[in-house]
Amino acid sequence: MNVFYEEDGGFKVARVMEDTVTSLQIEAISGKRSKIKANAVVLRFESALDAFLANADTLAADIDADFLWQVCGESEFGCEALAEDYTGHKPTPPEIAAVAIKLHASPMYFYKRGKGRYQAAPEANLKAALASIARKEREAEQMASWVAALARAEMPDEMRAHQNTLLYKPDRNTLMVKACEAAVAQTQTPLAQLFFAAGAWPEHATTPHGAPHVYHVGKFLAENFPKGRDYAGVVDVITPTGLPATELTAFSIDDAATTEIDDAFSVRHLADGQVEIGIHIAAPTLFFGADSALEKLAADRLSTVYFPGDKITMLPAAAVAAATLAEGQRTPVVSLYALFSSAVGELVSTRSVIETVMIARNLRIGELETRFHADAIASGAIAGEFGAELLVLYAIAQTLGKRRGKKDGDQDKVDYNFEIRNARVDIIVRKRGNPIDTVVSELMIFANSEWGKWLADNGVAAIYRAQSNMKTRMTTDALPHEGLGVAQYAWSSSPLRRYVDLVNQRQLVAALRGEVPPYIKRNRESMNALNDAARRFDLTYETYADYQRNLERFWCLRYLEQEGIATCTGSIIRDELVRLDNLPLVVKLDKNPALPGKTRVQIARGEIRYWDISADFTLIAPDVAPDISLAAD
Repeated sequence: MNVFYEEDGGFKVARVMEDTVTSLQIEAISGKRSKIKANAVVLRFESALDAFLANADTLAADIDADFLWQVCGESEFGCEALAEDYTGHKPTPPEIAAVAIKLHASPMYFYKRGKGRYQAAPEANLKAALASIARKEREAEQMASWVAALARAEMPDEMRAHQNTLLYKPDRNTLMVKACEAAVAQTQTPLAQLFFAAGAWPEHATTPHGAPHVYHVGKFLAENFPKGRDYAGVVDVITPTGLPATELTAFSIDDAATTEIDDAFSVRHLADGQVEIGIHIAAPTLFFGADSALEKLAADRLSTVYFPGDKITMLPAAAVAAATLAEGQRTPVVSLYALFSSAVGELVSTRSVIETVMIARNLRIGELETRFHADAIASGAIAGEFGAELLVLYAIAQTLGKRRGKKDGDQDKVDYNFEIRNARVDIIVRKRGNPIDTVVSELMIFANSEWGKWLADNGVAAIYRAQSNMKTRMTTDALPHEGLGVAQYAWSSSPLRRYVDLVNQRQLVAALRGEVPPYIKRNRESMNALNDAARRFDLTYETYADYQRNLERFWCLRYLEQEGIATCTGSIIRDELVRLDNLPLVVKLDKNPALPGKTRVQIARGEIRYWDISADFTLIAPDVAPDISLAAD
């Protein structure tokens, strides 16, 4: 006796060695013996085993499942009975097996009801299943066509309109995205490069870095500005009235490209020899309310984004223009006045005022560096406008620096400015710690520290920037900033550019006016909201900083290629990492040179890959002299 039985989703045949009613000991054609349950048996037969399955499969291939479905009726049936109806005679075991195989292989047409028993699928169900299969076949053909087109460096017309979505916000449930993923897997090429080869960004077809730059910027915007970088809707800016007007005139110090001018300074000499300096901060909080659309926009963007060649402002141009400390305008400000016993004396007192001040001049750093420098200070005279005031501010800045324990460690450090015009990048090196930097940084640190202390002393909630053990974080507790050497530090000096400063200014303005501030210190809900704002700002600020660093790296690599620089010098940081001379660029060598940190090295630049902002670098020689080819301006 032989059996045709079901196992592991398919059919097998074997010779019965022993039958115990509920189970059988069987022997396969191969000679392997095993045990099966009796309810797995579909058919018992006496004919030879060798060709049984082959004959049944051949017969099943000629059976039309749709025909079986039409003739089987609606009731449950057995495969043997259906085989008899189908053949018109008492079926042979291979014929019964063939019908069973066809029924089993057609789950859309027939639902299994038991051992060798089935029932026809309802017509509606079958039509839906067949339609689904047809759709999947069409999709498979479409997908194969798209994959083949991308592999041939051709952009499918259907994809062209969805290029940005496919690159930056892909929905993996869509056919287009699946096709893109398949093309990437088949070609082993990133999607952005496939698109570029297929004609995306045609305006950059002849430049090695143009399309990658567009891609990196687009990716950042899609992830962080999904509604676009431009401002939509009407910007409602109110005009503050009724503010006292100081008779002092002030001046600002900024880069030539700065439009969000947050701070300005004034100097007043008193009859008793004391000196009062004014630190005047732009007051956008006076131009729109805490519940306004502008506030919500600032709370969403959280900071101005800076990157080489461009920026995305936190506030729209109309709001910036209204509140910025523009030259020749009398502008509302929040002023911190600090009284000193003399220009080089000790701090006597401070006071804060909401007022308007006339901005006499926007001094620009490029011009100011020509006359406000160490030699001029040593001579005791600074030429040009506000020279005497700058001399006083420098002396007071030094006093403030000593007061917080400043160390002279910035003189050997440099900043890098990226100037990009017509796809050309110039990287300008600028030494830190010059008199201009000293004045601006010390007065801003002083203002942020003093206002932070005033808010804390008066029980007004604020967001502080604290640092301990070299770790910096935003917090609503008035904690020390060890790196700056101050007991507390509340960012308040850049409300046009940072949301934290805007929040702190709104708290400060309310307290100075004797009003209830937006965030109340002893209110749990209010403090939870303030802590959430601090947390979101911290995360977003770092995201923006990472983007800036990545694009600076991009343009540093472009600079190396643009200038034809094939070899570079630098210093080992650790392992394969090298900090290059005269560029804000850390590179990774192709292998660990096993050299101690700070070892001078010369390295060769290889291929630059703009799509992932990387390049190949190989060690040439250790212990080389510093490269001074990029002189500091």
